[in-house]
Formats: sequence, C-alpha cells, structure tokens
Amino acid sequence: MSRQNDALIEQAVKVVRKAGALLTDQSAIRNIWAKSETDFVTNVDVTVQETLKAQLASLAPEIQFMGEEQDNSRLDWNRPCWLLDPVDGTTNLIHSFQHSAISLALAEGGQIVFGMVYNPYSGECFTARRGQGAFCNGSPIRVSGADRLEDSLLCAGTVPGRRELADKAFCQMRNLYNVCQDIRRTGCASLDLCWVACGRLDGYVELFLQPWDYAAGLLIVNEAGGRITAPDGSPLSLCQGGPLLASNGKLHAALQSLLK
Repeated sequence: MSRQNDALIEQAVKVVRKAGALLTDQSAIRNIWAKSETDFVTNVDVTVQETLKAQLASLAPEIQFMGEEQDNSRLDWNRPCWLLDPVDGTTNLIHSFQHSAISLALAEGGQIVFGMVYNPYSGECFTARRGQGAFCNGSPIRVSGADRLEDSLLCAGTVPGRRELADKAFCQMRNLYNVCQDIRRTGCASLDLCWVACGRLDGYVELFLQPWDYAAGLLIVNEAGGRITAPDGSPLSLCQGGPLLASNGKLHAALQSLLK
C-alpha cells in the first residue's frame, strides 16, 4: 500500500473507533425494525453507517462504499471500495449482550488490502494490511498451533436470518462437537474470525454470511497465518454472500472433510 493509503487507513481507524461509542451506549437504541422475524436493524446501525459513510467520503471521495443498510447492486469492483458492517451482532446489541463490533475493509482490484474489526466493549481493535501481518491494538497476532481436531475449540453459526438452513446448521454443529473439545456460538462473525486469527478459536464455520460480515476478517485471518475459504475450498466472493470456513490452516483439510 502507498504512503497515501497508509495515511488514509490511519484516519479510517480513528473514525471507526470514535463511532464505537454509539454501540456501548444502550440508551442510544431508540428504534428497532425487523427486516425479517429474526433479522433486525436499529437506529444505531443506521447512524453508525451514515456517519462513517460521510466521514470516509470526506477522506477519499473516489472510493466507493458498500454497507449493510443500503442497496449495493451498482458497485464497480474494478474500483476501490469500502465494505462496512456498522454493527455486526445487532441482536447482541439489542439484548445488551456486549459482544458486537464495527467491521471495515478496503478492497482494491477485487481483493482486500486493509481490514479492521473494532470491539468497543473490550477496546480491542484488530487490523491487517495485505502483506504486513495482523495485529490487535498494535501487537502482532497469530493463529493457534492446534493440529488435531481433538485439541480444538471451534465456533459454529446458527444462521438465524435463514431458518431454512437450521437443520443443516445444527447437524453440522453436532458433527463438529463430536470431534472437538467444545463448540462456541457468539453471534458476531467478524469477532469470531478475529478470534481464529489470534488463536482463541481454532476454527469457525457458518452456512451463510454476507461480504460485509467477513471482508475484514478475511484479511485478518490470512495475515495471521490462517486460512479462510468456502467449505469446498473455493475463494470467498466480495460481491455476494455464501458459506464460510475459517481455521488456523492446519485443521482446514480435516474440517473440510467433516463438512462434506
């Protein structure tokens, strides 16, 4: 990345950190809308997105913007683009579960060149730049060294927004549970990916995520020495969602076999 991009990234990190204060103020939640029976958006999601969209545009007006709470159908992936999830873990936010994050990535030439995930509750800010490693609050992070599923702690999602996948998701979770030490479910995909990157989790599986859910984590996991793909090993798309498998790399083949 160029020096100009370095300065842009520094400013982007600052505005995301500042916006995180909205997530930790429970009184800020005044309105909750249901996009479906199990998928919600609050005024905090909208405010964070609109605030960051405006601030990022002021920093670099030539960069496009993909956000969860808008129509993204006209994006040109030949041009640079921000990918933002303003509140990853909205259901957690609504219930004051205190496990939500802001996830921001920058794509250039169809690949992620910068990613950050900020957890305002813990103050942890995970970042990565392509080819420069992954960090948490400035300290380098690496994936775990577990090379046996029997020694692993895994995470699996329940795809609440797509209940038609529930039977498959819970069957998959049971298959994972049978071979690992235990399973976790936190409700915040971007943080799950960061926890794989820093070795707290050895693997993470989800049957459906959107690009803004995993864009930043994609780079953070890779830069931390892990691997992240679709369960069949194919690359993840930046323009449409799908299933995801993230691991420390050593367990990737074993997890793929288990998920077939």
